[in-house]
Amino acid sequence: MNAMITVILAVQMLSALAMIGLILVQHGKGADMGAAFGSGSSGSLFGASGGANFLSRTTAVLAAVFFVSTLMLAYFGNLRPASSGSVLEGTSVLAPAAKPSPVDNSTASQIPGNTPVTNTSPPASSK
Repeated sequence: MNAMITVILAVQMLSALAMIGLILVQHGKGADMGAAFGSGSSGSLFGASGGANFLSRTTAVLAAVFFVSTLMLAYFGNLRPASSGSVLEGTSVLAPAAKPSPVDNSTASQIPGNTPVTNTSPPASSK
């Protein structure tokens, strides 16, 4: 199944690139007026108007191939097995973390360069 989807995707991309190339090669409708008065390339490979018909038909065929391949990819994309529930049902539920007490120095010791101050000796009295 994956090989078929890969082939269809390759056909779709090649037809899209070929369509882009053919559309860029074609002349607009205003180019015909210049060829009628002698300028332009009226003696081309396909004749005066044969190239336009050939390129137009080839573009139409490539557009049909692109459309059919898009529909086939959409069809095969929806053939996944139906799940029996929500996506969130497979996740694990974690208990909320306990709040640290305000006197707890264990979180302060995790900060780099911060060492907890522990005073074990009584303060020195000055006399």
